[in-house]
Amino acid sequence: MSVEFGLAIQNFVGPGETPDVDAIYRYAERAEALGFESLWAWDHILLGVEPAFPVLESLTILTALAARTSRIKLGTGVLVLPLRNPVVTAKTVASLDQISKGRVLLGVAGGWYAREFDAVGVPFRRRGRILDRNLDLMLRLWTEDRVRLQVDEFNLRDARLLPRPYQQPRPPLLIGGYADAALRRAGRVGDGWLTYFYPPDSFRRAWAKVQAFAAEAGRDPSTLTATNQLAIYVGSSRAAVEADMRHWLTTEWDTASWSESTIEHAIQGSPAECAAQLQAHIDAGVHRIVLIPYRYRLEQLDLIAHEVLPRLAR
Repeated sequence: MSVEFGLAIQNFVGPGETPDVDAIYRYAERAEALGFESLWAWDHILLGVEPAFPVLESLTILTALAARTSRIKLGTGVLVLPLRNPVVTAKTVASLDQISKGRVLLGVAGGWYAREFDAVGVPFRRRGRILDRNLDLMLRLWTEDRVRLQVDEFNLRDARLLPRPYQQPRPPLLIGGYADAALRRAGRVGDGWLTYFYPPDSFRRAWAKVQAFAAEAGRDPSTLTATNQLAIYVGSSRAAVEADMRHWLTTEWDTASWSESTIEHAIQGSPAECAAQLQAHIDAGVHRIVLIPYRYRLEQLDLIAHEVLPRLAR
């Protein structure tokens, strides 16, 4: 399959800033006009204390973008699913899929920020089990005519979720995460895997695990897709942009120390240099690359679309 390119949106900003909704609209409309495949929202309820990072709720901003666009797909990269009531979330996602006429790509993961779980009243140490439970409830509500199930505090008595998602049987489901438990979940129940800031060799090793877990579960690994989220800064040369990119990545972004996610993944330099770096990811087997343009500048979208992507062998 050919490689698709999406873009992250700036619903998550640095301390002291406020997300600019009008700027997000302009960005989304430009992304669609340039032919990008998808837009991806970040997800947190609360993030940080001092400093605190403002975040617009992901499904809400994607619904707003659904009304402003007509073709581009709308993804969560990723929805922290254990924080959310699964029945309400199944309804919200199905509604977004109807509003957008089938453009939802649902990325989900277990989360990592314990303070956020405490505030919402969800046991942080049980997040893996809760994620699996929430996924099962949502998938059943989307695909079964009537759901009869009692689990934990949920008592579904001939529950019928209508309307169903626009996409049948449901939106594509991408499982995010780095640990083997997440990779196994992606292979066992996901339509694909979504990761963040992985260099090509790290991506290749983890993706091989996902494929092995899929085969172990009796699934065809070739039916799954892999998505990687990468920061990018297109300039006159790597030397001209490297310092600014490193400052941005070290002050506003985080990587899991126990994973192979790293700020060294960054795509940066001249159009030819950026294309060469992206080509290494394509050669590693990625199916979709979600780009995070430097500070979400609109001119970066045009440079990527017109100067970088045409150089790739996809």
